[in-house]
Amino acid sequence: MTHEAIAEPTRTTDDAPRLLSRTHAPVALGVVALVTLGAFENRAVSTALPSVLDELHAVTSYGVVTAAPLATYLVSLAAAGWWADRHGPAPVLRVGVLAFLAGLLATATAGALPQLVAGRLLGGLAEGLLDVGVMVLVARALDPRLRPRVMALFAAAWVLPSVLGPAVTGAVTEAVGWRWVFAAGPCVLVPVWLALRPAVAASGAYESSEASGAYESSELSGDTTRLTPRPLRLVLPWALLAATALVALSVVAERPLAGSGAEGPTSGAPGAGPFGPVPPVLVLATSLAALALAARRLLPEGSLRAACGIGGVVALRGLLSAAFMGVGAFLPLVLTVLRHHGALTAGISLSITGVAWSAGSAVQSRLTHRPMLLLRLGFGLLTAGLATTSLIVWADAPTAVGLTGWTVAGLGIGLTSSTLSVLTMGASEDAEQGLNNAGGQMAASMASAVFLAVAGGVIGWFGTPSREAFGVISGLAVSLGVLALVVTGRARCAVDVTVRGA
Repeated sequence: MTHEAIAEPTRTTDDAPRLLSRTHAPVALGVVALVTLGAFENRAVSTALPSVLDELHAVTSYGVVTAAPLATYLVSLAAAGWWADRHGPAPVLRVGVLAFLAGLLATATAGALPQLVAGRLLGGLAEGLLDVGVMVLVARALDPRLRPRVMALFAAAWVLPSVLGPAVTGAVTEAVGWRWVFAAGPCVLVPVWLALRPAVAASGAYESSEASGAYESSELSGDTTRLTPRPLRLVLPWALLAATALVALSVVAERPLAGSGAEGPTSGAPGAGPFGPVPPVLVLATSLAALALAARRLLPEGSLRAACGIGGVVALRGLLSAAFMGVGAFLPLVLTVLRHHGALTAGISLSITGVAWSAGSAVQSRLTHRPMLLLRLGFGLLTAGLATTSLIVWADAPTAVGLTGWTVAGLGIGLTSSTLSVLTMGASEDAEQGLNNAGGQMAASMASAVFLAVAGGVIGWFGTPSREAFGVISGLAVSLGVLALVVTGRARCAVDVTVRGA
């Protein structure tokens, strides 16, 4: 079992592990480099995509291009969780890096929309494989006391891409063209992978011996329900259903429930939307039902009811993502549409996210012996920060007040996100690391997609991105923060299991 301590506050002697020791440095530096490269790619796509679609004469296909990686991401998360539990992180990471490379090259050389979509599909596939593979590698290859520090480095890895990524991408696009933005990726990916490959190979050898012992002992004890992963044929159909539902929700979010104007939710013309004569509200309801059904099969047991233990941890990750995204996704729009600020001010909100998140995660790495305190403090800061940010919608507060609140919310998500990731690793059996880490990331994706779809419906109901619409959306996000704060105790069992296994 990997129930090693998140709670070892007094180890300050020379036996404490060092992240940059000969044993741990290759893994730590390699996975942080991968996360940094993925962060730059994420910011590059967001910045360069309008130029890409304009050159390919496919501006009207923006929704398809943005939804494509979402579909493959969810499917690859489910497959990667199963694969990592069966065979360890090594093959998952190898295929993930190859898919990442292929996606970059396909996008860089795209001459028409189909190849661009193919590149984005590969990008989503790679992201899911790498997300799970990296987390399982950290759980299996590093000393448990180093996990909080690695989570802090993961958060820090997003700072430079968030601050410099859009500017660098814009400069490269204007100087030599958008293709070079994606063509430069393989030049960095190849040396990063070569540096990480020995550690990945070593983890594969470790897995083949250790995992077989875990399965063997579970069979001898007669308990194979938890340690034996479900067959992939029982996982993929539900993942495909969830992916389809998420794509439908994304389209609904982009094309709100109502038409423009003030007539209300029935003003849209039949047959005018992307679903033909099917009312968007019916698509929304059907997608939500399908997503809930798939989530019951894909997420760790007890996730939908926030059961005490790993289910509660996964549920908290979903609430956290939905609440934060609920405000973050619309904050630039609020600043430009309601407050009439320029793109620079809107961009500052994105930079604040990366810096504050990293700062909160750094604090988390120093207080690993108090996980429940970190969660309560983090969700408290998140909720208070979101409520303060919302004052620029509700109460005509100065923009500086809203951005200060957003900074506080960023600190909160830095504290909570990293703590929940460490708890997931610490409270999971070796043979469940893939399932539980993938489940947490699936819960975050599902919850965010649901919230954004509902938010799109709210804007559609009011007929315009108005003060009232943003007020309802921010109110819903704050409510989710309060709910997360109330059910924070559901993570207590995961903490207890972690400490007992120390």
